[in-house]
Amino acid sequence: MFRARFQGDIVTEFLPPAQSRKSQRVIILCDGMPSIPRKQPLAEFLSGKGYWVFYPRYRGAWESGGEFLARSPHEDILDVVSGLASEFRELAFARRFRVTPDEMFVIGGSFGGAAAILSSLDPRVKKAVANCPVVDWTILPREQKKETSNPNYAAYIRAAFGEGYRLSDRNWKKLHGGKFYNPAHHAAEVTPSKVMIFHAQDDPYVPYRSVEKFARLTGVRLKLFRRGGHLSTDLIVRKYWAQIRDFFEK
Repeated sequence: MFRARFQGDIVTEFLPPAQSRKSQRVIILCDGMPSIPRKQPLAEFLSGKGYWVFYPRYRGAWESGGEFLARSPHEDILDVVSGLASEFRELAFARRFRVTPDEMFVIGGSFGGAAAILSSLDPRVKKAVANCPVVDWTILPREQKKETSNPNYAAYIRAAFGEGYRLSDRNWKKLHGGKFYNPAHHAAEVTPSKVMIFHAQDDPYVPYRSVEKFARLTGVRLKLFRRGGHLSTDLIVRKYWAQIRDFFEK
């Protein structure tokens, strides 16, 4: 995969479509958190389906500059969208690329599912797929107890991932207010036809009832499974690609 840096901070892996097409369709992949960047095989799969694929690191995460959660992560995704309006360079050999997207799509899972939903509010994004997304961060204090006994979740992230996330207690607490990076706060702004959600009822980290409520309030399409746990975005996209492709093309 190639690498580029957008807006000075956001390191982004990317692939052109495996075969050139008349129309240029772009998919941006949004990572979960905490996680190790490992969606490269999914990017290759989507490239093989004829899409430009961009896989960014949020500001303050992994190779990207900045401070994590200083800004809403979906703004990082939209900064990549804005960066595609002009020529950009691959970092290793300075090869130049230019993309003129005819259609723009976003796919995200878990923490990145919130980024996908919020990115759909931008008119440049045609459709978004959110896999087991966090839709309401006010449930966070209760649910994080299932991941760690550490009462300070930000401290746990720093201890477990080191400089993988440059995360302060202050920035983490912004999520608790219910407005910052919170799809539920923007439910009235969501266009139902632009969002598809996949979720499992036995997800141990993101309660399905919060997602079911969000889908009911917004009218977005929800494919709910009885079992599956915290679903893998790679698995969901591959297994249900025919449905996702049809959703994108409508």
